[in-house]
Amino acid sequence: MSESGVSRANKNRAIRQEALREQLAAQGHVQHIIDNIEKIQNLDNELESSDIHRLKTATELQLKLINKYLPDLKAVELTGQDGGAINHSIGIHFVSTSRD
Repeated sequence: MSESGVSRANKNRAIRQEALREQLAAQGHVQHIIDNIEKIQNLDNELESSDIHRLKTATELQLKLINKYLPDLKAVELTGQDGGAINHSIGIHFVSTSRD
């Protein structure tokens, strides 16, 4: 484990995930999903039920692809500057009131 408390494997995993996010963004999967949603929501454009089914299926498949490589985060790890620990202190002050 490195000085910052983050293992080399975790750093490499984070680097690979970021590269994958950039690749998926460049391929336009998220934008295509947004476009499909807009097509379905557009009330000025009549769609056949088969068109809606195709758009829905394409959207679901793209979401599955994205989730396969970038699953939903179950937890978020907070780190300090340069990936180090967070040093934070909490002060507690007791206040007494006297009633004479």
